[in-house]
Amino acid sequence: MESTTPVVLITGAAHRLGAHTARHLHHRGWNLIIHYRSRKAQANALCEELNSIRHGSAVSLQADLAIPGEAESLGAKAIAAWGRLDGLVNNASVFYPNPTVGAGADDWDIIMNTNLRAPFFLGQACLPALKQTHGAIINLVDIYSQRPLADHPLYCASKSGLASLTLSWAKDLAPEVRVNGVSPGAILWPEGDAAVDESYQHSILTRTPLARTGIPEDIAGAIAFLLCDAPFVTGQILSVDGGRSLNM
Repeated sequence: MESTTPVVLITGAAHRLGAHTARHLHHRGWNLIIHYRSRKAQANALCEELNSIRHGSAVSLQADLAIPGEAESLGAKAIAAWGRLDGLVNNASVFYPNPTVGAGADDWDIIMNTNLRAPFFLGQACLPALKQTHGAIINLVDIYSQRPLADHPLYCASKSGLASLTLSWAKDLAPEVRVNGVSPGAILWPEGDAAVDESYQHSILTRTPLARTGIPEDIAGAIAFLLCDAPFVTGQILSVDGGRSLNM
């Protein structure tokens, strides 16, 4: 028997904002499909946590969204998990500096495939199921889609493309499917090669009217609002940035 519980697929949901969003939506009664690329242990641990709260409410699926074809396969597996899909959150993203003079074809493929190609083809694969449930797509954009960050041309281009895709889809997929975006500001500082020092963090906060970082629940709550509580909202990109986009 097909499940009557709403189901959402969240890409890049094993940690950081994706994991917080998964917990938030699970608390609101959704079944979760936790996508991960390499964080298998974290994804499985999150599923165990959620299933301990509500049995059979979360599964994990692996896919490398930088590889063509993986997004489409992920979409098919996600729909098969419960026989329905009510929401898609395109959260997975690649972010690292790559100045134009040093950027190569591999950088292009990794960033563009993960940040823009995968959301498109994943959305395409999920579309029939989303139409059946009058579901919604939420794309995680970025304030840098509007005003680029130095030495990140490919990342900024990918997020600008995703912002444009959000608006295009909102027109093309209506009235069956709503499409919106969330554009985070300073919530969690980047990790790994993209990490920033304290002086840079301070410079960001001085340009943020609320003069502080946000918390992951700010993003999770915005996503939940657009998925669950905004049936007459489509084609919007909600900035959750403490006002920073006013002072870029």
